[in-house]
Amino acid sequence: MQFDPSKKLTKQFYQIDAVKLAPKLLGKLFFRKVESEYLIGKIVEVEAYRGRDDEAAHTFNGKTIRNEVMFKEGGYLYVYFTYGMHFCANVVCGKASEGAAVLIRGVEPLFGLEKMKLHRFDARVLSDKEIINLTNGPAKFCKAFSITKKENGIDLTSSEIFLLDSEDVSKKNIIVTQRIGIKKSVELPWRFYIKDNPYVSKK
Repeated sequence: MQFDPSKKLTKQFYQIDAVKLAPKLLGKLFFRKVESEYLIGKIVEVEAYRGRDDEAAHTFNGKTIRNEVMFKEGGYLYVYFTYGMHFCANVVCGKASEGAAVLIRGVEPLFGLEKMKLHRFDARVLSDKEIINLTNGPAKFCKAFSITKKENGIDLTSSEIFLLDSEDVSKKNIIVTQRIGIKKSVELPWRFYIKDNPYVSKK
């Protein structure tokens, strides 16, 4: 897969407030190198988490071994394990020690579909419903893209995992809602997704 390296997002892109970065990530292309092949998807749904005023953020109560990557400056991948069975991936953002990140909740698969099918379902032939179900959730995305705890802390300007710039999604096509699947700070409208995209986890 050929791509324009000049479009790779730089560390500076990520070093802004989580709530400002989250909608900017929509439409950006997520690259994950597996062996010699890139898996590529378009980010279609995200949630912002900001430790200093967000009880739902992993960093709200301070730094631990688990969340220390979130306290780096923007431009790293924070991967955590949840429910004893799933991984979720976040884009660390802001300045060092802020403890902020953006959870990737939904991705539209663009390239490397055969590998994604094997990672998720151990199959090559899927129904239309199963294709939609490949990456329409944070844990599904991680499994399809083979992202585990080993990728925690990886530099997002590396050759293994990085984001490529693309045209910004217009504000009229971005839906803003409260975050889902949390019990604290539920009132904050920090979930953003692309209107009418089938790979959004929940409309």
